[in-house]
Amino acid sequence: MESFWDHLHNITDAKAIISQGGYYLLLVVVFAETGLFFGFFLPGDYLLFLAGLFCATGTLDVPVFHLVASLIGAAVLGNFMGYWFGYRTGDVLLSKNDSLFFKKRYIAMAEKFYDKYGGMALVLGRFFPIIRTFAPIFAGIVKVKFRKFTLYNIVGGIAWVSTLTLLGYYLGKQYPQLKDYLHYIILGLITITTIPLLIAFLKRKKADEEN
Repeated sequence: MESFWDHLHNITDAKAIISQGGYYLLLVVVFAETGLFFGFFLPGDYLLFLAGLFCATGTLDVPVFHLVASLIGAAVLGNFMGYWFGYRTGDVLLSKNDSLFFKKRYIAMAEKFYDKYGGMALVLGRFFPIIRTFAPIFAGIVKVKFRKFTLYNIVGGIAWVSTLTLLGYYLGKQYPQLKDYLHYIILGLITITTIPLLIAFLKRKKADEEN
């Protein structure tokens, strides 16, 4: 069990990103996960939650409203980057062979999510790993109208950042001892955000078998 926690700590050490890398690295990570196709593995959801928690407990010395506003800015700019990337390189990207950091099925997942929810996929997708990274890229590939994309991008960025960061901040103020149980918090957030993707994968696999 100890080795499991050590592994979890090494690959998802959001605390190190915040406490050692600082405020600016936090912004870079949020931007990368929402705008660069190889950023899908970064700890987006729990990074925001822990940023709020650390802000509340004084580990991150930034005013909370300044923190939330700048994280929203990073998330929105990241999606604009993803949209531009998909718009400019869509054909090349779709013909690209799978690699460690890119797999065509990620685009297919974003496409299916977009087909189901329409433009709201850019809002709802913020709360799901992988979809969060590839939804704006897919929007660029299919050339969603820029004004429409901008609206959903801003709304999604505000909803995602505000919900998770302020939740972490509130709980940090009410229960400052939570910072001593980070591994459990991270594991719980990973589980919560992974379950919907697992269900979607199993449904798709079942549908493929029936066809």
